[in-house]
Amino acid sequence: MAYEGILLGMGNPLLDISAVVDEDFLKKYGIKLNDAILAEDKHLPMYEEMTKKYEVEYIAGGATQNSIRVAQWMLQIPGATSYMGCIGKDKFGEEMKKNSKLAGVNVHYYEDGTAPTGTCAVCVVGGERSLVANLSAANCYKSEHLKKPENWALVEKAKYFYVAGFFLTVSPESIQLVAEHAAAKNNVFMMNLSAPFICEFFRDVQEKALPYMDYVFSNETEARTFSKVHGWETDNVEEIALKISQWPKASGTHKRITVITQGADPVVVAEDGKVKKFPVILLPKEKLVDTNGAGDAFVGGFLSQLVQEKPIEECVRAGCYAANVIIQRSGCTYPEKPSFN
Repeated sequence: MAYEGILLGMGNPLLDISAVVDEDFLKKYGIKLNDAILAEDKHLPMYEEMTKKYEVEYIAGGATQNSIRVAQWMLQIPGATSYMGCIGKDKFGEEMKKNSKLAGVNVHYYEDGTAPTGTCAVCVVGGERSLVANLSAANCYKSEHLKKPENWALVEKAKYFYVAGFFLTVSPESIQLVAEHAAAKNNVFMMNLSAPFICEFFRDVQEKALPYMDYVFSNETEARTFSKVHGWETDNVEEIALKISQWPKASGTHKRITVITQGADPVVVAEDGKVKKFPVILLPKEKLVDTNGAGDAFVGGFLSQLVQEKPIEECVRAGCYAANVIIQRSGCTYPEKPSFN
């Protein structure tokens, strides 16, 4: 099977500015633990403050890019994955390009001259992470870039497409173009609910893309928010997974499969009107470094097996393996080679 360019991701490339902070810092900027939000004006000084006050690490991030990098690492096949998103023409953008090339991902960034490369403050307290994204250039992605022949060629080549829900805030038209292409070609299109605020405030564009989703990824918090927004009146993750999987589909070729992670609790998978649960690899508390990128890594591990047409059990096992590796390290980083067998 030809693996070159088999998996394409689109999303918001962000340079993670990661640091272990304290409760007071979260309080000062009104940040909830384990949340993911977009930066407002009141948050803008925090990036500078983090670099002055704490020991920070810079890591190429953004949810989709993390998942694609992890899938590439798990596959160990150069050029198996591609990625598109918008960066600025600055040193952070250069850093991102260097990082991605080293990771073996074929990146086609749209470079915007008017805005700086997007950043994401990763505030770690007690191993748990809170994310505040300042999209900047990532917010400037245009579907014209996607339509350029050299970029659309990546779409034509791919058989699997993955987009984090965060990209709905930037370029829903790009998502729709790729989703419709995937449906027409019987390819596999996948999205992530990504954050409660996406389900709440970007409901319309999310619902427009949903009929095209062959796989929906989520964590339990996002799933419950989705349920609430749609008036389902249930907090039961298994019920929600089933309801999402039964949402009408635009293309009848693939059934929809819902995959919901729940931290240390079992992964819930709904397909064909049935729910299966898969235990995760439990980690002793003292080995936990931070949970940043755990969900992204799970998806990356999952995708690495899916593109090889492995059964769902194997996809989940690879997802759990990748997430377990990531949470023992700072940010979404990994050793040189995976030891997944």
